[in-house]
Amino acid sequence: MKSLARPRSGRLLAGVCAGIADRLGWSRFLVRVVWVLLSLFPGPLWIAYVLLWILMPSEGRRRR
Repeated sequence: MKSLARPRSGRLLAGVCAGIADRLGWSRFLVRVVWVLLSLFPGPLWIAYVLLWILMPSEGRRRR
């Protein structure tokens, strides 16, 4: 299974949804649609997205 990382290509905003989809082996489109639908409900989804954007390494870069 691939590691959790934001891909360099195929990003729409920050690559968080694409990274999650690649890690789980799901369609990027499906993950993005689910994220949009869930973001319509109140909750901390936007905060989680920003945190993942900051914490997820970009593909090809390793954290030290």
